[in-house]
Amino acid sequence: MANTASAKKAVRKIERRTAVNRARRSRMRTYVRKVEEAIASGDASAAAAALQSAVPEMMRAAQKGVVHKNTASRKVSRLTARVKALGGK
Repeated sequence: MANTASAKKAVRKIERRTAVNRARRSRMRTYVRKVEEAIASGDASAAAAALQSAVPEMMRAAQKGVVHKNTASRKVSRLTARVKALGGK
């Protein structure tokens, strides 16, 4: 339990940051899920459109420190490969 005033303030700040980060992470996952659902349905154009909107969201999450930059890049790379493979069929 926080005892000093500075520790109490730190707890309040952490709670606010946690809420913001949770919202950002949830938003990113929603965009990724839309891409994966489009891939699963087999619709190449919908998957490409969903990927187009998901990439900036993932990179923004990386920039804000919600996920590591390499993690976001890896996810983008893998999703892009899956969308490309879908378009090749």
